[in-house]
Formats: sequence, C-alpha cells, structure tokens
Amino acid sequence: MPVVAVGLDLAKTVFQAHGVDDAGQTVLRRRLGRSELLAFFAKLPPCLIAMEACSSAHHWARELVTIGHDVRLIPPQYVKPCVKRNKTDAADAEAICEAATRPNMRFVPIKTRDQQAVLALHRSRSLLVRQRTASINAVRGLVGEFGLIAAKGRYRMSELRQRTNAMTPDHLPAIACQAINTLFDHIDMLEEQIAAVERQIVEWHKNNEDSRRLATAPGVGPITASAIVAAVGDGCQFQSARHFAAWLGLTPRMHASGRKERIGRISKGGDRYLRALLIHGARAIVGTLFRKNVPPRPWLLALAARRPTNVTAVAVAHKTARALWAMLTRDEKYRKPIAATPSAA
Repeated sequence: MPVVAVGLDLAKTVFQAHGVDDAGQTVLRRRLGRSELLAFFAKLPPCLIAMEACSSAHHWARELVTIGHDVRLIPPQYVKPCVKRNKTDAADAEAICEAATRPNMRFVPIKTRDQQAVLALHRSRSLLVRQRTASINAVRGLVGEFGLIAAKGRYRMSELRQRTNAMTPDHLPAIACQAINTLFDHIDMLEEQIAAVERQIVEWHKNNEDSRRLATAPGVGPITASAIVAAVGDGCQFQSARHFAAWLGLTPRMHASGRKERIGRISKGGDRYLRALLIHGARAIVGTLFRKNVPPRPWLLALAARRPTNVTAVAVAHKTARALWAMLTRDEKYRKPIAATPSAA
C-alpha cells in the first residue's frame, strides 16, 4: 500500500520515520541517518510529512517541500497525548503521524530563512540583555559588600564606577577593585554588542513594510514590530484577533465544569518573548496616565481606576495584540479609536 502520511521524529544525527496508508495501517518504520534523510524521502511519492515544531524543523520542512512533499509542523504539546506508554523514537514518530491525521489539529506555519534570520537577531539581543542584567546585579552585590550602593537602573553604572575607583585601598582592596572593574568592562562590551544588534534590527525594520506599519501602533517600536512580523508572518494562520492574543498567552485560563465557569490568570502560553515586548510597551502607555501633556484615554483611565497597574498593562497588551493582528491581515496602519460623543438630551 502507498504511504500517505509520515511522522518524522527529528534529532541531530538519527531520525525515525513512521508511515501509514489510507486505512491508517502502519506500512513504514525506518531509522534514518542525517545524510540519508533527503535521499530517502526523494524516492517516496509526494505525501504528508509531519514533524514537531522544534529548532531545526523549519529547515527540514523547507527542504522536504522542495522535494515535493506536503509538510506540516505540530506543536509538541499536541503530540504528547498521542504517545503510548514508553517514550522512544519509534513511539514519538507514531504519535506525530497520528496527531497529524486528526481533522481538528492545529499546525505551525513554516518560517522562511529571512524570518529565522531576524529572529536570530532578537534571540542574540535577548541573551546579551540577560547577560548585561546579570553582570550589573553582580557588580551591585560585590560593591555592596564594601558598603557602596547606588540608585536603581543601568544608567547609574557610570556613576557607580567613578565612586568605586574613588574608594581608597583601606575601604576597597586592590584585588577587589580589579575584579569589579573587569565586570564594568564586560558591561561596557555588552552595551556595545547590544547597540550593534539593535542597529541591525532597526535597519531590517526600515526595509520591511509590514514592520513599519505595525510600529504606528501605540506602545510598539521597531523591536516589537520586527519580532512580530518575523514570528507571525502575515497572521493568516489565526482565525481571529482573539486566537492571536490567546497564542501569545494574553487571554485568561478557563476552567469550566457543568454550569460553573472560572476565569483565572492569563495562560502565559505561546511566545514568551513577544508577550514580554507587548507588556513592556503597554507599561509605557499606562505610564502616560500620570503625565499632564498627554491626551487622556477614557477607557484606560476607567480601567486603571478599578484594576492594579500590572493588570491594566496586560489588558492594554491584549488590546494592542488584537490591533496588530488586524493591521497585519488587512494591510492597514493603526487607526486611533474615535471618542464617543455624548448624545444630546
């Protein structure tokens, strides 16, 4: 019987394939090396090939599509319930094949090389920012052991370095001063690397029409806009704006049984990096409520009056995410909401 669907368990060097026919019967079980993977599938007639959406899945998906196969990527959490008993490569491949043939399964769009290149910039920037934060905290902890403290914020590092160098050997031994200055130099190097990566991101943002259009929304800059375009593409894989917000983890968890429905905190699922960028931008919008020269937002004022600041920021991020999905799918710029005019009595 011809193979109509194949579940492919990816790895670094050893791959496992599991194929079924029209009746769902197993007709293929094969362990493949990395060098023989493409040659093996090139001999197969065009069929459905399913893989878990992991780091190398988009690369192999593009290669298999070039051969002529229909490739679909499945989120790993949707494959896990299909695994029977022990976890092995063969069981994983069978579970992937079974999950791919379900009619209501959700799939991940295959990213282009350009999308992955921009996401590589964002991941590099995120790693460098985390290293900078860790180094700043290490410096604060070390100088604090010698009785020296400084105000919060990374912009206080230059002032803290001057005060550290001004301390006498009686208060700060030379060995400790040398070690701390090494960390200061490391922070300066990280600042330069982060600035260089951000310049690359901004350059890509200027040359991408979708990214420039998303940046017209409040609380969205080149970093957030480029990350969303690179991760989501045109957004057509989501049925609605709410599906997009749910994918970002900005919608509440639902626990319903019978006639009882409980709405909890946000799910925090999906892409953590995108969610963090949107919430940071929302915090900036919420912060404008305390400025006198910024036009008031009645909806935001009413929400901030009855909810904590963090809850308000998440609600703004949710609203921004819905607007961004509409802008992506409709090829439109941000449209400011029209304030409702009071009706005449």
